[in-house]
Amino acid sequence: MKPVRKTFLLGGERKIHRLGYGAMRLSGQPGNFGRYPRWEEGKALIERAAELGINFFDSARAYGPEWTDKLLGEALANNPNDIVIATKGGVDKLASDRIVTDGRPETLRQHVDSALENLKLERVELFQLHRVDPDVDIEESVGALEEARQAGKLRFIGLSNVDQSALDRALAVAPIASVQNRYNAAERNQDALVDYTAGKGIAFIPYGPLGAHPMKPGARLPARESLAWLLRRSPNIVVIPGTTSVAHLEENASAWELI
Repeated sequence: MKPVRKTFLLGGERKIHRLGYGAMRLSGQPGNFGRYPRWEEGKALIERAAELGINFFDSARAYGPEWTDKLLGEALANNPNDIVIATKGGVDKLASDRIVTDGRPETLRQHVDSALENLKLERVELFQLHRVDPDVDIEESVGALEEARQAGKLRFIGLSNVDQSALDRALAVAPIASVQNRYNAAERNQDALVDYTAGKGIAFIPYGPLGAHPMKPGARLPARESLAWLLRRSPNIVVIPGTTSVAHLEENASAWELI
C-alpha cells in the first residue's frame, strides 16, 4: 500500500497539511446562525488545532454570517505565517433558514473586503465562490475574484458546489486552486470530479467528510476510517472535519498520525 502524502501544494505553491479544520460549527445554533456562544472556548479550540500542526482552516461568510470568520481572525491573529485560512463569499445568511446566493461582481468585491477585515488579514489566502449564482454567469463572478487577486487582496481562487462544466468555464477566466463539494465514503457522486481536479493539480476539499448534515449536529460515519479512506482516495484531497470538542479534535489528529 502506498504511503499517504501528508501535504498538498495549494495552487502549486502553498504547502498545507491534508488534515485541516472545518469551522462551520463555530457559529450559533440551530442553522449555523449567530455568534458562537462559547467564544473563548472556540478560540482555544482553534489555537489547539494550530498547536497540533493543522495549518488549513475552512470558513465562509455565510457561517454566522461572518461570525466564524471573526472568531478565526481573533484566534489566529498572532499565529505563524504558514497558516492558511480559507473563506467563501457569494452567499449570505439572513436567518437560520434563509440563505441568499449573490454572485454579482459588486457583491463579491464587498465580501472580499469584509473577509479581510473579519480575518484581520492583508490578503486572504484562499477565497472560494460559495455557490454559482443562477442569475450571474460564472465568468462574471470569477472575473471579480480575479480582479481582487490581481489587486493583492487574495492569493488563490476556489469554487464550491460546482460541476466540471462550471469549473472549466471558471478556468478560462482565472487559475482555480480548489473545489469544495460534498463527498465522503458513503456519497461518491463526485468520484469523476475528484480525479479530474487531481489531474489539474487542484485541491478537492470534501465538505461533510463524515456524512454530517450541514445544518444538524452529529456524523454518520466513523472518523478514523472515513478520514483514512478520503486521504487514500486521491493525493489532492484535503479533509476538513469540524468539531467543537478538543477531545474529538485531538482524536482526529491522532488518527492522522496513525494512518
